[in-house]
Amino acid sequence: MIGLTILYDNEAEDGFISGWGFSCLIDTGDTKILFDTGWDGCVLLQNLKKANISPREIEKLVISHQHWDHSGGLSVLLNANPDMEVYVPASFSKRLKDEISARAKLIEVSEAAEICRNIYTTGELDTGVKGMKEQSLVVDSGRGLYIVTGCSHPGLTRIMNAASHFGTVAGIVGGLHGSTEYEVLEGMTLIAACHCTVHKEEIAMRFPAAYRSVGAGWSINMECSGD
Repeated sequence: MIGLTILYDNEAEDGFISGWGFSCLIDTGDTKILFDTGWDGCVLLQNLKKANISPREIEKLVISHQHWDHSGGLSVLLNANPDMEVYVPASFSKRLKDEISARAKLIEVSEAAEICRNIYTTGELDTGVKGMKEQSLVVDSGRGLYIVTGCSHPGLTRIMNAASHFGTVAGIVGGLHGSTEYEVLEGMTLIAACHCTVHKEEIAMRFPAAYRSVGAGWSINMECSGD
């Protein structure tokens, strides 16, 4: 069983706090991976507490890209748990990488790679913005792949192509920005569009069976097939 829990988003379920940004916990049963931190680390910690998750349980932290609404909570989280591994795009500024490496184990991501069993990074993908690249995570449930994305600045087609190297994509969770690449969402069984997604209503109308209205506190468990 692999679980996904949104811990930071513009919207929030009862008892959770909303805020501009995104964070999602991936729990494989063996490893807890946090993807992005949102902007406010104090809000992130409160939402972790509400979800009954200790920061000390998080072994790996993956930052999608160098925007404040995805990495702003980094320092607060590292104060709470300096023992985690931190995966960032290699294109991050040297100054920020130096700050992270002084406080935690820094791992620079360039190419697609395995983060841990059943979890992969797409590698850093071009966004069209000078000096900024973005990575997404790919969760292999054994019954299909699920993409966890921060803002989708590289575009859904590029992200899908990168993820498809690992198998067939069944769903996506995260911010889809202003994308109108609706055709790449065809056939998905889960579309949990949140944070910076501009065209939520259009996506919900086009894909009513797959679309989920989500926010901080939303979670899903995916039953994995055997090896």
